[in-house]
Amino acid sequence: MIEVENLTKHYGPRRAINNLSFQIAQGEVVGFLGPNGAGKSTTLNILSCILPASSGTARIMGHDTFEHSLEIRKKIGYLPETPPLYQDMNVRDYLKFAAQVRGVSGKQITSAVERVIGKCSLADVSHRIIGRLSKGYQQRVGLAQAMVHDPDILILDEPTVGLDPIQIIEIRKLIQELAASHTIILSSHILPEITQICQRVIIINEGEIAAVDSLEGLTASLRKSERLSLTLRNSGDQVEEKLKSLQQVLSVLPEENNRFLLECELNSNLQDEIARLALDNKWGLVEIKPLSMTLEDIFLKLTIEEKDVTV
Repeated sequence: MIEVENLTKHYGPRRAINNLSFQIAQGEVVGFLGPNGAGKSTTLNILSCILPASSGTARIMGHDTFEHSLEIRKKIGYLPETPPLYQDMNVRDYLKFAAQVRGVSGKQITSAVERVIGKCSLADVSHRIIGRLSKGYQQRVGLAQAMVHDPDILILDEPTVGLDPIQIIEIRKLIQELAASHTIILSSHILPEITQICQRVIIINEGEIAAVDSLEGLTASLRKSERLSLTLRNSGDQVEEKLKSLQQVLSVLPEENNRFLLECELNSNLQDEIARLALDNKWGLVEIKPLSMTLEDIFLKLTIEEKDVTV
């Protein structure tokens, strides 16, 4: 569906992205992550045929983004970080205009506009001027224009930026619904959003690919230890010392409310041994559970702690 090979872009002497290569299959929902200035928007602009690459190739459904940009624009919907809205038009007229520009036939324009107005919950504001709408509604209009021609691929650059928590939940739910029938590339700084929606992640750092994998695959590749969370009813002066005395415990970090974070060797399986230790010492075991590596942990590890890591 999407094939990127050795993609490079220079702005004068500055290299924004360098030799990016990845593939996205039909029906996949992929998160595109990276620090500010890493080259995310540049890459999405090339895939959307807004910018040409300096070298390398990007193909959408077999079409080259440089040679067949008009054909590709019919097959993708793009929501940039700042939605391309005409502030003095009302919502319905703007979406009709967007449908015409995207090549929707005259007989189908009305039904296409009504479809996206319904999906994006815009019926109550469909006759209002866009410039007078809240940020949340403007973001919905931007998403509607990306969907109005029913594209196979949606490219969404920070679709929930600037929204309040309720608006974020609503837009996230809509994207999850769209994921059932579209291939989606989603760029976001909200890492839990990526975790909930995306099947794979592409992490880019300083213009280069740092990782391409599922969250589970990245965790398995980067994890060098296991973490356990231990909660007790009672804790004395010797709890930390006795936990550290266990052979495969690497470190013990006391937290609030009689909680302890234990860093253990891989495949140590210490839960039973810790439970017995708590019982013998009458600590009152409340809970012991393994802690998974989060997307935030992975992101920080690849972009800050280990810039040389490749997956």
